[in-house]
Amino acid sequence: MTERKGGPPKGSRPSHRLKTRVKSARGRKTSSTRWLQRQLNDPYVEAARAEGYRSRAAFKLIELDEKYQFLKQGRTVLDLGAAPGGWCQVSVAKCGKGKVLGMDIQEIDPIAGAELMVLDIHDEQAPERIKAALKGPVDIVLSDMAASSTGHRQTDHMRIIALCEAGLDLAYDVLAPGGVFVAKVLRGGTEGELLKKMRLHFDSVRHSKPAASRADSAEMYVVALGFRGAPEREALES
Repeated sequence: MTERKGGPPKGSRPSHRLKTRVKSARGRKTSSTRWLQRQLNDPYVEAARAEGYRSRAAFKLIELDEKYQFLKQGRTVLDLGAAPGGWCQVSVAKCGKGKVLGMDIQEIDPIAGAELMVLDIHDEQAPERIKAALKGPVDIVLSDMAASSTGHRQTDHMRIIALCEAGLDLAYDVLAPGGVFVAKVLRGGTEGELLKKMRLHFDSVRHSKPAASRADSAEMYVVALGFRGAPEREALES
């Protein structure tokens, strides 16, 4: 089930303006010029600046939550690969008195209302450190993690799926019953096996492409609701 709507969320719609054209500069690659021009003309980049979000990706989470309504007052949220912090900002605003922990392998500038932790998802101590920081199980695990692009579609797909699987394995360790897992994937075929596994442990698993996800991007998000419990550890390692 795929969602596709146009434009930023209500209240964030930018005014109409002429597109900015970027001249090529000595030493700048053509691809860099295209990226800069896209950034300057992206309504979500403009809206993120206007509303104080650290990245346009904040609107992806806002739109996913508008559809599935999982970010609720008082819930505990773990944001994997949180830098630069846009998803943490949205989670703090939506969950109010709940707890938000942003985790990344790099330092993140402080975010009011969120705790931030420098930690590798593959660290064996990660589940216990997370539960200690949040003083118990987690209601929602979010992952917008992405590996650096290689330019090779299948390689990039496999690397994103590997990160999603690592996030899911961690979610199995920290999620409370009824919990939610949201993660980025790329269209490419092998995500089918991942979704099949998730359906064994969640009541509902859906694909969604928020409007803030660029139309020319292969990225989509998987939203798994109603965690029923983790598989046996032997099954995870097989």
